[in-house]
Amino acid sequence: MNNLMLTKRHLLGGIALASSAAVLAACNGKDENKESAAKDANPGIDNTTTASTSDAPKSDGTVDVAKLMAPGPLPEMSEGKADAPVTIVEYMSMTCPHCARFQKDTFPAIKTKYIDTGKVRYILREFPLDPVAAAAIMLARCAPPEQYFPFVDVLFQQQMSWATADDKRASLMQMSKLAGFTQESFNACLTNQKLLDDVNAVREKAAKEFGVNATPTFFVNGARYAGEMTVDQMSAIIDSKL
Repeated sequence: MNNLMLTKRHLLGGIALASSAAVLAACNGKDENKESAAKDANPGIDNTTTASTSDAPKSDGTVDVAKLMAPGPLPEMSEGKADAPVTIVEYMSMTCPHCARFQKDTFPAIKTKYIDTGKVRYILREFPLDPVAAAAIMLARCAPPEQYFPFVDVLFQQQMSWATADDKRASLMQMSKLAGFTQESFNACLTNQKLLDDVNAVREKAAKEFGVNATPTFFVNGARYAGEMTVDQMSAIIDSKL
């Protein structure tokens, strides 16, 4: 879904109609179809952007850090010391399997090694590539601030259950109960046009000003890295900035 500008109609309709295959393919907003076709033609070759060595991936560009860190329409959701020497901004989509795998396999070690020790400030930003991803991150935003990261983590951990459910709306409702949502607060969140507009604005700014077209995309002190990374790969990047 390229150049996505979600409306409330698309959001509510998309939750009900999005196919599981379309949802879980939503990791690349630019070359997704080409990569899928290449995989079909060469099933033994992995054409994703996921890095496969322990060497630090090369940055594919840098952005103006002041612009990257300028206040946006939504409060910044971050972990770690505000004055940490390294700041990582991750743009992610809640239905992206690469984002979920990074969250499960890489992020916990990075948090322990760098965030909890004051070396890294980690910021998570929205880049939904389908209506279901937009709905999920809106619900995380509607949860109490202290529950944002735990709820995002649970959604990623259980991604295969709610993102592939026949009734995604009902499945998201069940997940939301873990964060204290009622049916009323759930409906109110998903029909909050201002919140949807703000999520759209974060995504559009990332695409237009910072060149984001895939998830996950990371900015480490302004240097852009697209694609999932291992603990060793991200550690090498962070260590080079310390």
